Amino acid sequence: MTRPRFLADMNISPKTVGALQQRGWDIIRVSEVLPMDAADDEILEFARASRRVVVTQDLDFSALLVLKGYSYPSLITLRLASSAPEIITRRLLDVLPGMGAGLEKGNVYVVDDTTVRVRSLPIE
Repeated sequence: MTRPRFLADMNISPKTVGALQQRGWDIIRVSEVLPMDAADDEILEFARASRRVVVTQDLDFSALLVLKGYSYPSLITLRLASSAPEIITRRLLDVLPGMGAGLEKGNVYVVDDTTVRVRSLPIE
């Protein structure tokens, strides 16, 4: 199994992206590959084309996946009490190793401070 590749939405700090990269995760930020004002549709299409998991704090991506009936890319939506980069980084480092093959299958993960909920794609 190959390690998943990630695409961090603009609401994920460059500090978080850098910290994950330093720990060996393949993650890039939307601003590295798309215009700063790229619409969520564009971000989702880039993630599909490049087979990257979207990491975001934006609930719109879940709705887009449902509306389009997509079975991929996988999505990680962060619903943490704090949006501080160090908190987000720590939580991602805690949960990413346990997601494994589910990221390649096409799942939506909702990560909060204490739990991770998973739904398989497509969502009907």
